[in-house]
Amino acid sequence: MQRFSAFSLFRQGLGGHKGWKPQWRNASPKAAYDAIIVGGGGHGLGAAYYLASQFGIRNVAVVEKGWIGGGNTGRNTTIIRSNYLFDESAALYDHALKMWEGLSQELNYNVMFSQRGVMMLAHNIHDVQVFKRHVHANRINGVDNEWLTPEQAKEFCPPLNIEPNMRYPVLGAALQRRGGTARHDAVAWGYARAADALGVDIIENCEVTGIRRDASGAVSGVETTRGFIGSKRVGVSAAGHTSVVLGMADVRLPLESYPLQALVSEPVKPVFPCVVMSNTIHAYMSQSDKGELVIGAGTDAYTSYTQRGGLHIATHTLEAICELFPQFRRMRMLRSWGGIVDVTPDRSPIIAKTPVPGLYVNCGWGTGGFKATPGAAHLLAHTMAKDEPHPINAPYTIERFRDGFMIDEAAAAAVAH
Repeated sequence: MQRFSAFSLFRQGLGGHKGWKPQWRNASPKAAYDAIIVGGGGHGLGAAYYLASQFGIRNVAVVEKGWIGGGNTGRNTTIIRSNYLFDESAALYDHALKMWEGLSQELNYNVMFSQRGVMMLAHNIHDVQVFKRHVHANRINGVDNEWLTPEQAKEFCPPLNIEPNMRYPVLGAALQRRGGTARHDAVAWGYARAADALGVDIIENCEVTGIRRDASGAVSGVETTRGFIGSKRVGVSAAGHTSVVLGMADVRLPLESYPLQALVSEPVKPVFPCVVMSNTIHAYMSQSDKGELVIGAGTDAYTSYTQRGGLHIATHTLEAICELFPQFRRMRMLRSWGGIVDVTPDRSPIIAKTPVPGLYVNCGWGTGGFKATPGAAHLLAHTMAKDEPHPINAPYTIERFRDGFMIDEAAAAAVAH
């Protein structure tokens, strides 16, 4: 099997070079597996890898309706951070961040993790109060976060405009220095190659059309466009479509799906040193290794499965970016796109067993999915292997919405992403 480094793929046009071939076997399904993962993104491929590497379950199939990494894994803005407010959230995202720090070494594949810092801007008194609350709560939980004055924020990110005559002047910022970015598709490729080397079957162009159950009601396998595949353990990690897949087993989830937009500029030399986020004007930006300015916008106001959104969302975001960073006003935008995010009532994920024996789910990440990739994958693998949650994901059950034990980051956080 021919090997490629992330850098060589980068030079060949991100896999688009006509001489490029996948690094994993695009396997044909077998009759039965010890476990099936539905969804070939970072979470699904990572779960398969951890099932094989940490729990000794290697007869695993990852089934993906398209190509691996072609969903939200390849459609996000690559931001990684763990400065969430609630104890449960801080534990979950910092678990992931610690795994990010050693992921390239573990996979022997450069996922281009760059801890360049994530700075979150405050534009009004409410923002200041909320972010300072975050700083104190994070420090109690052992998560790094610090408060910056406007002058310190500009020193950390020189392109930032801190003039007092702005529509939304910068009153300060919260900075997590351990936060940063990674290369989204490299994460999928790295997990795919590592899982493949351990014997996992990766089956692309294989859409799940049904979930079969035995006489007792437990899972017995999945119906697909390539035939029936048997397994008594099925994990669903199909961002944007989880409720559709779980509905095949008569499991209802409290999810809504929205387009989430982003866009990139023409590439330029290194000019932007970190990640800057602003929820009040809803825009955030970093610079990729290719030189593009990666700009994130908000979710649309209406539910949809489309992978594009309203033009006014991108327009509003660009207006905000031009005010925050005036030097970029003459930059050209190359392309825009949308991912589909599953959103729960409390904007926190579900990583849990379902009421159907043998059926597990990882969903509802909203805008937080990419930053949690290794942690979410590890916790799903643990839950499937042990048939019980890890202490970190134990609070993230489906039943919390029935029982009222919310982890309400939507209300607590001053930033949606």
